[in-house]
Amino acid sequence: EQVACFAKPRGVVSVEGFVDQIDYRHIRVDGRRFNRLAMQESAFIVHPAYILPAYNGAMVNEAHIASLQKALQQDKLDGWLFYSFRGSDPIAENILRLDHAKFTTRRWFYFVPATGTPQKIVHAIETGTLDSLPGDKRVYLPWQQLHQCLQEALGRVKKIAMQYSPLNTIPYISRVDAGTIELVRSFGIEIVSSADLVQVFEAVWSDEQVESHLYAAKHMREIVDEITKEVRRRVRENATINELEIQDFILKQFDRRDLTAGHPPIVAINAHSADPHYATNAADNLPMRKGDFLLVDMWSKRRTPHAVYDDITWTFFIDETVPAEYQKIFNVVRDGRDVAIKAVQSRYSSAEVLYGWQIDEEARRSITEAGYGQYFLHRTGHSIHEEVHGNGANIDNLETQDNRRLMARTCFSIEPGVYLKGSFGVRSEVDMYLAEKEAIVTGQP
Repeated sequence: EQVACFAKPRGVVSVEGFVDQIDYRHIRVDGRRFNRLAMQESAFIVHPAYILPAYNGAMVNEAHIASLQKALQQDKLDGWLFYSFRGSDPIAENILRLDHAKFTTRRWFYFVPATGTPQKIVHAIETGTLDSLPGDKRVYLPWQQLHQCLQEALGRVKKIAMQYSPLNTIPYISRVDAGTIELVRSFGIEIVSSADLVQVFEAVWSDEQVESHLYAAKHMREIVDEITKEVRRRVRENATINELEIQDFILKQFDRRDLTAGHPPIVAINAHSADPHYATNAADNLPMRKGDFLLVDMWSKRRTPHAVYDDITWTFFIDETVPAEYQKIFNVVRDGRDVAIKAVQSRYSSAEVLYGWQIDEEARRSITEAGYGQYFLHRTGHSIHEEVHGNGANIDNLETQDNRRLMARTCFSIEPGVYLKGSFGVRSEVDMYLAEKEAIVTGQP
């Protein structure tokens, strides 16, 4: 999960170890934190830690292929064709457990039939690209031979899945270029989207992952209380406090609790909170004072292989009472959040087939009816897995119409928001896990 890296901070001859976290200000190596701004010009870093996911350590075996084939049979498909050119499909690399750090320069294909032996197609100068995978190998050199190898490997199949989304409805899945789709179709083959297949292998949680999420959720909720105490203490003591200091405070809390995050949390004061993806930074680092509004969006996971994220957003008002305007907007967002949660729970418990776009509609309708629909600037939620934004169904009928099913043993955020430019913005984010028979909000109030 971690990559050996080297750095040379000022005053240190050399550091060799595993990178826990990198952001624009700091690098943390084996738990030791270094300020990147203080690093000498000769310093260098090889490979950010987040490039390689943990699950690429194990090679694909016959059992994994059998699970792919079982899913294909259930969906009545003849096969699943994986394709990549210069790393164009990270989903394929994830599912096939290929090494993300291994750079390839030529096209490769891997075809998993619903029954039978998988087929590998690789270029003559990169014949070992798919050696970690089972199956028969075909090697091509000229482009005509590539077409011939592909047609032979596919044989007489009629209907296959690829990382393709009709009309680019779900761009997260749309990894195969139009020309390659045309090539495969020229063989008389129907191509369907692999969107729901990808969910099965890229979004479903194991029991251990559920436990890792609950661990992170417990500690993240405790960190919310620690943030409250720290801001209250500093404001009462008239001590200086700003966005970056609270961000650093949160990262130290992560360290103490064996949590890690690919990027630092969002800490946004007043007008900064009206930017949904504001990035806390030194150039525009606002202080916190009595009477200010604060938004904190943070995500983390346990520092263990295959752990999955917890992702939450809380808002605060720094004073004894909350002004009516802030309370009103918070109530609008809260109600939209709760409408979405109840829709998931009621429909899922009654065994309805549930789609991400439907839940987005529920939250958006609530906020629109309250008069603030035009200020709700993003989807209602996103898939959560080993990456904070996973490859499962999103809660979205705004940016895309996500028509993927919400599957058992998957997790997603519910995070509506209202953003009043130049003033403030409210987002309230919780995570929902779909257990076998019930939908659960995993964090504590």
